[in-house]
Amino acid sequence: MKAILSVIGKDKVGIIAKVSGYLQGIGANIEDISQTILQDYFAMIMLVDISRAEIKLDRITESLEKMGKEIGVSIRLQHEDVFHAMHKI
Repeated sequence: MKAILSVIGKDKVGIIAKVSGYLQGIGANIEDISQTILQDYFAMIMLVDISRAEIKLDRITESLEKMGKEIGVSIRLQHEDVFHAMHKI
């Protein structure tokens, strides 16, 4: 199962390391990544394969949202089917 992960917030050192380290720790695989800095703001989108993750999507989502609050960014994880459905309308 694949999911889209987005991270947006004020840029600071360690955002990518924190997020990618968490994903590696649960057995998820980052398949694609795009990130940029827009003035002082960090924006990143990842395509993540969570089919081999040790925990379920809802728990991953909760953990990432909590991490986002701790580091001062917004982190969202959505199943890729959400994006497929949006483009069929």
